[in-house]
Order: sequence, then C-alpha cells, then structure tokens
Amino acid sequence: MPTVQPLVTAIRAGRLNYEAGLRLQQQFAKQNVKQYAEFRNYLLLMEHDPVYTIGIRTKGYTAEDEERLRKLGADFHRTDRGGLITFHGPGQLVAYPIIHLRQFTPSIRWYVNTLERTIIETCRRLGIANATTTADTGIWIGDKKICAIGVHGSRYVTTHGIGLNCSTDLKWFEHIVPCGIEGKGVTTLSEQLGHQVTVSDAIATFLQSFASVFKCDVQEQTDKESSQISNIKTNVI
Repeated sequence: MPTVQPLVTAIRAGRLNYEAGLRLQQQFAKQNVKQYAEFRNYLLLMEHDPVYTIGIRTKGYTAEDEERLRKLGADFHRTDRGGLITFHGPGQLVAYPIIHLRQFTPSIRWYVNTLERTIIETCRRLGIANATTTADTGIWIGDKKICAIGVHGSRYVTTHGIGLNCSTDLKWFEHIVPCGIEGKGVTTLSEQLGHQVTVSDAIATFLQSFASVFKCDVQEQTDKESSQISNIKTNVI
C-alpha cells in the first residue's frame, strides 16, 4: 500500500506583531493529543511589525543595545530559538512550521536541513539558481543572506522557523550584525530578481516547495478554521 503523506494546514495569518505571532505558535503547538499521529500539523505564514529578536546565544547584546534598537522604532524580543540576533519586518515572509517530527523524520538536524532545501527550492522556482547553504546558518546568495533560520523543538514538536526577505527594507539590518556573522550582507528576492516581489507573491511558491521537499500534503485553511484563527488572533493581539 502507498505510504500516506503527512498533512499540513497552511494558515495565512497576515501581519502581526511578534508577541502575537509567538502566542499564536504556542496555541497550535500545545495540542492535547495522546498519540503523535493525531497531532495536527500547521504552517503559520505571516509578516511582522519591525522587531529585532535574539536567540539562545545572545553574544553580548545588553539592555543598552535593546534600548538603542527600540529607539529606531522596532520592538525587541529574547526567544528560545537557535541562532543570534536578526530582524523581522514588513516585506519578509515569516514561516513557522508547527509540526510533529515523528510524522516526518524524528531529527532536528534533518528538519533544519529540510528547511534549508525548501528555501533553496523556493528561490530556484522564483528564478534564483545560486541560493545555497554555507558554513554559516541560513540561505545565502554569494556573501549576502536572503533567509534566516532559527528553530526550536520540544518533544518532537517544532516552533519558530524562517524569515525570507522578499522586499524587506534592508536599512534595518545596518544597526546589528545579522545572526552574529561579521563582514557579510543581506539581500532580498526583489534585489536579486530586479523587480518587486511581495510576501504574497512568494507564499504560493514557498508552499509548493514545502510540500515537495517535506514530502507532505499542504492544504489551505478551511472557512471553519479561518473563523477559529480569527478568534485566536483576536485573543492574542
């Protein structure tokens, strides 16, 4: 008999502040299920208001740094994801897979590698053939990062995810050392392709790539789920 592929429901959450996005993740990750096969997998897609986030390796960022960055008009959050400091904001596709790895492959290393391949495939489908991984985290085009990756796993359930620069204002990155990597830059899909690429433009291609690389079925949220999501968003914003 053919193997049944895992099912993932894509949720287009729109633009949210980081705190709301974080709490939305928590709502979906804390499912009350007794068996992993009953876990409902989700892929939360959104944009954030301007925010700087730091992972579990803070690398010397102090309260003074936090105050300096907040004065730029951005929020600031310390998180439990991997990686160092990065920026999220308008024009960036933020994707948070909330999936149970026992329905896929029970390995964080496999998961990160598969996320990387998903972004590379997304770039390829959009017309960028030279996106790749390096010794540094994330996805790169030459010496410029186009996508940041920072994940967290607990009991095989994933949270956090990726930030793919579509038409992000890169000036925000000038105030930090993105992901703690000295001497390298940041780029966007729009910059690489020579025309405007919005988050909406990138989502369809990303979903196709996610389904292909993760070997899963991706379905859009139903009307009933859309209503449930609206209620959750109302309660977390």
